[in-house]
Amino acid sequence: MLKLIKSLSAAVLLSVVTLSGAQASGGGVELKSVNWQHTGLFGTYDRAAAQRGLQVFQEVCASCHGLKQVAFRTLQDLGFTEDEVKAIAKEYTFEGGPDDDGEMFERSGKAFDKFPDPFANEKAARASNGGAFPPDLSLIVKARVGFENYLYSLMTGYEDAPADFDLTEGMNYNTYFPGHQIAMPSPISDEAVEYSDGTKATVDQMSKDVTVFLAWAAEPKLEARKHMGLRVILFLLVLTGLFFAVKKKIWSELK
Repeated sequence: MLKLIKSLSAAVLLSVVTLSGAQASGGGVELKSVNWQHTGLFGTYDRAAAQRGLQVFQEVCASCHGLKQVAFRTLQDLGFTEDEVKAIAKEYTFEGGPDDDGEMFERSGKAFDKFPDPFANEKAARASNGGAFPPDLSLIVKARVGFENYLYSLMTGYEDAPADFDLTEGMNYNTYFPGHQIAMPSPISDEAVEYSDGTKATVDQMSKDVTVFLAWAAEPKLEARKHMGLRVILFLLVLTGLFFAVKKKIWSELK
């Protein structure tokens, strides 16, 4: 019993620490909080925001970061048509072959391809980024404490370093990054993209949009999972009601 109590205490402590970490960065600063549409029991992805987020990823993030776990064809889940998905895929080139002569060749992307890495390998990536290795963004939302709020806070958290802060040369000050020093310069600036739907491309808007897109990339089956969970709950409620009715009838006859 004592061991069980200790285990439960440790679990509770771990939960508290995790929850606290979700609210603060490594520097102890509370993260910005956004009421994301896709969170909660009945939440669904904001597809307009996710589509704009894809544009931000392609025009701002893709030069340094990959998205190698996401296939172009899955973009149809965000409301893109099959032809639109094919057009997006064709913007990228991949190695094809071998041909009849055994030679490899370049080909346009197809719907079944996945977003390619911007660099051939890790060494090439570090050489192009001053020694830093830009992470793949496929699962970045789930891989960071604070999830969507952390990513959004990070992108909107660039500021001039305080006068008493010893900022290493070549680093950038960010309020929400652990230690407040990050190699990546501020990736987003006002009007960095021109949204086709007329939405004003502010830093705040673009940060929210790309966060929604990356949240979808990390968990594209979120909505299906929620729908299945609700169906299971409803089934169990009905089944519980039937069992209760049967029990009541059986006991009434026995009495």
